[in-house]
Amino acid sequence: MLTRVTYFYIDLQDPLFDLEFGVPCPAISPRLFFFDQTVWDTALKLKAEVGNSNPGSRQYAEALSLVLIHELIRLEQTTSAVARPLRGGLPAWQQKRVVEFIQEHLAEEISLNALAELVDLSLYHFARAFKQSFGAPPHHYHMARRMDRARSLLQRPALSVTEIGMQIGFRETSSFTRAFRKFTGLTPTEYRRHRED
Repeated sequence: MLTRVTYFYIDLQDPLFDLEFGVPCPAISPRLFFFDQTVWDTALKLKAEVGNSNPGSRQYAEALSLVLIHELIRLEQTTSAVARPLRGGLPAWQQKRVVEFIQEHLAEEISLNALAELVDLSLYHFARAFKQSFGAPPHHYHMARRMDRARSLLQRPALSVTEIGMQIGFRETSSFTRAFRKFTGLTPTEYRRHRED
């Protein structure tokens, strides 16, 4: 299974990030294999605007860029205050192995035990280290990746909501709809309609 990756390069010298907009120019740490729902949602909106030639799209993309930088600054401050003093996150190779395993088994139930065994750690140590590395417990991270896949599939009109739910491991449409709404604030049908507008 292919994993899609989106890179954002933020040039803090750009006039868009001038102090008159209230955006300071902090040092933002490079990040790899992290998850933050708010940052992710804004990044997806920004990605959708790339190449959009509709009138007003540029202004919307610039506004989203400002929102994204504020969210990254907030995340940096939270990380500095809370996560950095703690030690014991997963090393990069373990993070990579776990992320790839989750992507390959996206539609399956994955036990905490299976993930811990994958990197040869005890359940307790793995759960704590995973949350420290990704900012969310393993189950929440796995579900978020399933919802990412659902968002992608919902852009294909040929697939029904039921088919999409089944592809990402939900036997019932109602349970898929509930989970999707919990992560996005919209039902799959509402999300699809919103994307078409």
